[in-house]
Amino acid sequence: MISARNLHFSRDGHVILDDVDLDVPDGETVGLVGPNGSGKTTLLRLLYGASAPDEGTIRLDGTDITEFRQRQLARRIAVVPQERPTTYSQTLADMVMLGRMPHQGLISSHTKSDYKAVIDALDEVGLLPLAERHINSLSGGEMQRALIARALCQQTDHLLLDEPTNHLDLRYQLDVLAMIRNLEGTKVVVLHDLNLAARFCDRIAVMANGRIVASGKPDQVLHGDLIQSVYQVSMVRLRAPGGQVHLSFDRLSQAAPKTELHS
Repeated sequence: MISARNLHFSRDGHVILDDVDLDVPDGETVGLVGPNGSGKTTLLRLLYGASAPDEGTIRLDGTDITEFRQRQLARRIAVVPQERPTTYSQTLADMVMLGRMPHQGLISSHTKSDYKAVIDALDEVGLLPLAERHINSLSGGEMQRALIARALCQQTDHLLLDEPTNHLDLRYQLDVLAMIRNLEGTKVVVLHDLNLAARFCDRIAVMANGRIVASGKPDQVLHGDLIQSVYQVSMVRLRAPGGQVHLSFDRLSQAAPKTELHS
C-alpha cells in the first residue's frame, strides 16, 4: 500500500501541491486525473521519491520512503515516466534489461532469471519479435510499450505510470490498461482520458489547482457537477447496449452557470 499525507510542494515560490492525501490499497489501480498543471505528475514523482515534499509524509507498506535507499526503493516501486531514453544505441532487449539493475550486484552478470524476466516483459506488451531491434527504430507507440516492459521487468509490487497510453493506438491503449489493472500490487496511473480512467481504474483521484478535490470509485467521482467545475465542460453518461458506460463531453454554453468547487 502507498499512503501519502499532508503533502505540500512548491517550486520557485509557486505552490504545486497543497495538502494532498492519497491512499493506494494493495491490488488496486488508482487513476490520477485532472487538467494540465493540476499537479498529477508532481504528485507521482513524490510518490516514487524523485522529488521530496516540502511537508508531509509518504509511506510504502507502512515504512516512510525516506528510510529506503535508492536501490531498495527501486526493488519496491517501478516507474514509467514521460521522459524518453537519452541514448539510442541499445537494442530493445538491452533497454528492458535495465529493469533488472536493482536486483543485480555492481559487477554481476545477467542470470537466466534476468533473461526470462526480459522475455516475459516483452511478450506481455507484444514486443518480443522486436527484441533485437535498436530502439532508435521504434515508433512512438512501440517505445511507450518498451518503457512499460522495462518497468514490468523490474518485478516490483508497486507500479507508477505517467500517461502510459501516450502514442498508443486504440487497441494497445485498451490492452495495456487491461494488463496494468490485472497486475498484482498497487498501481497509480496518470491519465487524461476520463473514459479510460472510468473503465480501468478501481478508484479515481481528481486533481485541480494542486489539490485532490474528489476521490473514490469512478461512478461516485465522475459526475457532471464535478467535471464542469474542474474542466469547464459539460458531461453526460451514455450506456451502451452491453452495459459499458461512456462519458460524453461538450463545451459549456455561455449561459451555463459555473459550479463552485468545494474541497
